[in-house]
Amino acid sequence: MSTNIESERMLETPRPPFLQRIEFGGDYNPEQWSPQIWDEDVQLMRRAGVTVATVGVFSWARLEPRPGEYCFKWLDDILDRLHKGGIQVMLATATASPPPWMATLHPDSLPETAEGTRLGPGSRQHYSPSSSAFRTHALRLVEKIVERYAGHPALCAWHIGNEYGCHVPKSYDTESTTAFRAWLQQKYGTVAALNDAWCTAFWAQEYQSFEEVSVPRATPTFPNPTQMLDFDRFSSDALLHLYLAELSIVRRITPDIPVTTNFMGMFKSADYWSWVQHLDFISDDVYPDPADEDSYVGLAAQRDLMRSLAAGKPWIVMESATSAVQWRSVNVPKPRGLHRLQSLQAVARGADGILHFQWRQSYGGAERFHSSMVPHAGPESRIFKEVCSLGSELADLGQLTGLRVQADVAFILDWDSWRAVEQDAMPSTVSYLDHLLAWYRPFLRAGITVDFQPASADLSVYAMVVAPMLHVVTERTAENLARVVDGGNVLIVGCFSGVVNEDLHVWLGGYLGPLRPILGVRVEEYAPVNPGLPLAIDGLVKGTASTWQDVVVNEDAEVIASFMDGYAVSSPALTRREKNNGAAWYVATLPSPELMDQLVARWVGESQVTPLLAAPVDGVEAVQRGDITFLINHRAEEREVEIGPSEIVRLGGYQVFSNAITTNSNDGVTSRAEFHSC
Repeated sequence: MSTNIESERMLETPRPPFLQRIEFGGDYNPEQWSPQIWDEDVQLMRRAGVTVATVGVFSWARLEPRPGEYCFKWLDDILDRLHKGGIQVMLATATASPPPWMATLHPDSLPETAEGTRLGPGSRQHYSPSSSAFRTHALRLVEKIVERYAGHPALCAWHIGNEYGCHVPKSYDTESTTAFRAWLQQKYGTVAALNDAWCTAFWAQEYQSFEEVSVPRATPTFPNPTQMLDFDRFSSDALLHLYLAELSIVRRITPDIPVTTNFMGMFKSADYWSWVQHLDFISDDVYPDPADEDSYVGLAAQRDLMRSLAAGKPWIVMESATSAVQWRSVNVPKPRGLHRLQSLQAVARGADGILHFQWRQSYGGAERFHSSMVPHAGPESRIFKEVCSLGSELADLGQLTGLRVQADVAFILDWDSWRAVEQDAMPSTVSYLDHLLAWYRPFLRAGITVDFQPASADLSVYAMVVAPMLHVVTERTAENLARVVDGGNVLIVGCFSGVVNEDLHVWLGGYLGPLRPILGVRVEEYAPVNPGLPLAIDGLVKGTASTWQDVVVNEDAEVIASFMDGYAVSSPALTRREKNNGAAWYVATLPSPELMDQLVARWVGESQVTPLLAAPVDGVEAVQRGDITFLINHRAEEREVEIGPSEIVRLGGYQVFSNAITTNSNDGVTSRAEFHSC
């Protein structure tokens, strides 16, 4: 055991390239195993084609068994073994799970629920993001690790923390309360400004000082909506500041080593738009449910979000499962071929790495039934053989590295709107993600690739911009969206949008607020619809809808179709306002999938976006990366796909097909040559 940083000579060989190929590997937790297993691990990694291992994510207790006493020799051994075997290391800062002594010495570092329950150790992520004791010990550990391994040739990247906010997105402890007050004071300056923003004249909530303000603990009935939203914002910032504190150490000592932390797809508790500038490459953890045959829709959207967050940087899948997980009520295994299919889907949508949790399946602990690359059954198992096959396949796709995925359509993903529409005391219970995916799905079916963007982004490069539920709208947001139409492009806005400003104050004079002059309509009332009740829509397009009706008053728009029944009968359901060769559409309900297909076809024609599929096919997606087109069948049954005039591709169950598109420079004839098909 070493009690200080030793100056042992590291292996003197060059670092291998990182993200110059499709990386393959996973979380490696050798501390769970005896050294006799370590040699076999390296041999099996080489057999599987592993290029990178994430090491040390949950190693704090082993690295610092007692405060200030460090044990690094076992980790030295692991990194040397991996490097000798040609395996790169993405080294974690090990701060994701504090050791037991932290809770014993600093019980105030433990997180607290809104009801005042102190969460104990014995699991993971048992810390308050605002805890000064946790931060002090965590940053000291980070400095020791980074100083020790800065020159190790196996080191290819730093993995800071782990899944920030996964289990404790918010803590209501005393230090969090103090930090929240400081955050509010910095934001508002005066308590009078806070009172105005929070509309505290309602229910006698006016504050006389910031010391009276608290975190939104459990209350007798509905809490203050703006207080809740501000606490959501603060909690995301608290997690980010914790990450940044570690990042500053890593940057100071190893400025040339790339840095990441693992996101969790569309995760409500952390506004990833504010995180991305602080990562050198984007990493994502993703676990679709094999029992849900439509999980590929959310999976594709998650890939598109990561690529959009990356904005030209590389991105990788940091965690995925070879088969079943252990945390659902029923943990269905993945059918043969499905994990390969989903991995190639990520590559098709821009990923430069496919990693897993974890390398070797644990024999004990809470995740012992979570599938891995080397399962309990060992290396002669079906799963490990499929892992080896996938590693070999990805090794042959190096030419994809660095190729971009082009999108002509942008979807607005707004964390404030997400949090706001899912608060209590709303017109109806709304799932922001369900609504978003209902809009995303017809674009996916048509083979139209989508970027996700914040409402503040430069949207001028997109032929079509879609805001499925932009509930929170500022004057600046409205100006940005107006530029879409003024630039001759197509804007589509969905129901329950433009309702409140950034303080959740309702726009008066008719909903849609500053979006009214863009759309040419205003909304007088909301009429949520009971689940399963269809609504008929008729006009230039016909079909059904569900879930929601706006009572729309037309001011300066063309009515495309109207409601034929329901509370809003005869009210416009679909409107269009043309300006400067651009057009702004308003959709006052949630169209059925069939009606969505019709609308997308119409919007595509209007915006001159080119779908990759001639006609939507259930369970099939098409996406282009660089000049490589991928067709993916997410169904177990065979599908026929039309990708051009009289050009049919037959896809077997869970099959991926892609081809390179090349042009003969002599005669300009475009030919299709098979690139990859299994």
